Amino acid sequence: MKAPVTCQRCAVYCRVSTDERLDQSFNSIDAQREAGQAFIASQRTEGWIPVADDYDDGGFSGGNMDRPALKRLLADIDAGKIDIVVVYKIDRLTRNLADFVKMVELFDQRGVGFSAVTQQINSATSMGRLMLNILLSFGQFEREVTGKRIRDNIAAGKAKGMWMGGTPPLGYDVSHRQLVINEAEAKIVRGIWRRFVELKSTTALARELNQRGITTKAWTTADGKFRLGRPITKQNLYKILRNPLYIGVIRHKGKDHPGEHPAPSSMTNCGSRRRRCWPRMPD
Repeated sequence: MKAPVTCQRCAVYCRVSTDERLDQSFNSIDAQREAGQAFIASQRTEGWIPVADDYDDGGFSGGNMDRPALKRLLADIDAGKIDIVVVYKIDRLTRNLADFVKMVELFDQRGVGFSAVTQQINSATSMGRLMLNILLSFGQFEREVTGKRIRDNIAAGKAKGMWMGGTPPLGYDVSHRQLVINEAEAKIVRGIWRRFVELKSTTALARELNQRGITTKAWTTADGKFRLGRPITKQNLYKILRNPLYIGVIRHKGKDHPGEHPAPSSMTNCGSRRRRCWPRMPD
């Protein structure tokens, strides 16, 4: 007895950009949709059925994922409303290989198939999966090359003493991608160093700072998100007391480099010739 065919809900995604002639048949939204619907109909014996919604992005570039219909498509995939995504050609979905890899990986995680009508790519077939795996291999290669390039850029920047991003340390702000002294916070950090020398206990010092309402660094990210400071812990104090940035040094992979950020001219003696403490900063 033949097993019943499971229904596969198929969504056709269509896109044309502003620099493409909308009157060309292979670029028009209508032509792409008709080709997609015809392909779904040809797979009817496999249980393929079209969904009611249209996912059309007219006048949007394929170079990024900031497209309303694409966002709606991905949201419906997350909601479990779609089983297969059909496009006329891969470049209708995206022109960016890295974005394509991310979307195919998302499809795979959600158990969603993918088909490109004119390029013989159908994840439901062994040949289609082979083609997708080849494309994903190129995507993995691109990610690794990009990652190495980023790591090399960070290493080169730090070797020049540049601030390469991340959460700025208490006592500094970031301005034009450089560390600048935050006078109010610098006073707090100087106090932390002095009290540590007197108390000789990070536990007692953390308790005292929390009683005074002093927190870790509160700052605004480059994309405008505000990060609240948190109660200071012993671990936070260890980082402050050992951070080479406070002596004008950028450290990378165990090597110290003179930093571009303001470096104090002297150190505060703390009762021991070998102990380094928070440097004197302008009051």
